[in-house]
Amino acid sequence: MSDTPLVQLKDISISFGGIKAVDHVSLDLHAGEVVGLLGHNGAGKSTLIKILAGAYKKDSGEIWINGKQAEINSPRDARDHNIETIYQTLALADNLDAASNLFLGRELTSPMGFVDDAKMAAETAKIMARLNPNFKKLKEPVSALSGGQRQSVAIARAVYFNAKILIMDEPTAALGVHETEMVADLIKELKDQGLGIFLISHDTREMMDLCDRVSVMKNGQMVGTERVEDVTEDDILSMIIMGKNPKAAA
Repeated sequence: MSDTPLVQLKDISISFGGIKAVDHVSLDLHAGEVVGLLGHNGAGKSTLIKILAGAYKKDSGEIWINGKQAEINSPRDARDHNIETIYQTLALADNLDAASNLFLGRELTSPMGFVDDAKMAAETAKIMARLNPNFKKLKEPVSALSGGQRQSVAIARAVYFNAKILIMDEPTAALGVHETEMVADLIKELKDQGLGIFLISHDTREMMDLCDRVSVMKNGQMVGTERVEDVTEDDILSMIIMGKNPKAAA
């Protein structure tokens, strides 16, 4: 793991209607690491991560990417810094196949300037073989795919366009056991390929299985960040419910 974090969020704050949704929160992420964000609804975790994604503009604090201060004021700014977000509600065109979705808005063209469907299909097959070798439904509309397969398409799109930092917001919330395992395997593969991943979830067991570190927020503030081998599920639940870090008091 590199000594320089991929991401450093330093003393980030944002208010809505005079209420602080995120209150002086700091968090970092390294290459090849999965950091989980936990907390009740309204804890501030999604708001914090949307600042990194460019969906919200912070009121104060600093964002550093690869050791350099960055200004992220829009999703385009985030993409320019190789940050991609996979939301629970996937931004996919249901009537189009995997290749068309992967290249939607960024279509490959032939030397004559025409859309090159064959090249896009070949590139999609390659990235899918790398991420999810069991994915075979390349030509079917994504409306016919399972939840896990749809996640595979969204993740492939991010990785193909050089994402180094991936934000995953409740990626398995609506999935069954088999589909959840499929997404878990994808996360492990992305980690092995050196991506840094912020994972937002309410599932503490999933976090313990997939993450290197877990960060808990409550009422817009950071309760604590701990390595998963140093805490139990009960420790995490205590942090979520009580808003105190039992490891810090030890």
